[in-house]
Amino acid sequence: MDKDAELAAIHDRYARRSMLPADRYSRFNPEVLARVHERQRAMTALLAAHGVSSLEKLDVLEIGCGNGANLLEFLEFGADPARLVGNELQADRLDGARRLLPPEVRLFAGDASVLPFGDASFDIVYQSTVFSSILDDELQRKVAQAMWRWVKPGGGVLWYDFTFDNPSNRDVRGVRRTRIQALFPHGHMDARRVTLAPPISRRVTRVHPALYGVFNTVSLLRTHMLCWIKKP
Repeated sequence: MDKDAELAAIHDRYARRSMLPADRYSRFNPEVLARVHERQRAMTALLAAHGVSSLEKLDVLEIGCGNGANLLEFLEFGADPARLVGNELQADRLDGARRLLPPEVRLFAGDASVLPFGDASFDIVYQSTVFSSILDDELQRKVAQAMWRWVKPGGGVLWYDFTFDNPSNRDVRGVRRTRIQALFPHGHMDARRVTLAPPISRRVTRVHPALYGVFNTVSLLRTHMLCWIKKP
């Protein structure tokens, strides 16, 4: 598939996703809140293990920032709005980010593989469940190459995405550890399995939200990969 066709297909995939029930991603949903808090704890622990204890003086970029929720988290963790940058392919989602975030946060529309940033511009380049929605291997490779180019030496790519295919959803494809390594062949990767499988977490949190943590102690039930890919 050529690049333009894949970008159009991504628009279609997200349009279908918008048809899901309104509470599927709402933080008023106890399952979503448990998943978010677990990811935040795991992410800050991973960054701290690699010497990142504050975002205050770091330049941070998120590709596929959606409505800005992750960028808002970075602000809550101390990021300087003037050093925070987001990119989003979908115009309506980018508009949502502009409404949510302070004006100092720079936001860029369009294809992440061709953003106008110089080499070694960012300490952290973050992606969250973007690559699993890119089904074309070549576009994945181009976006990964751009991300790596933008990372400063000593910085890294921060990665969060699911690693298994979802047989009930053909709009996504799991990105396995071997694929991540192939996309960033020159990086030193620290990878951790996180996030209780959503079909399980949805069921157990209906009984009690605390059961998310109980079931999530079983690593085989975790479906996502959280990685720090350091640039030498």
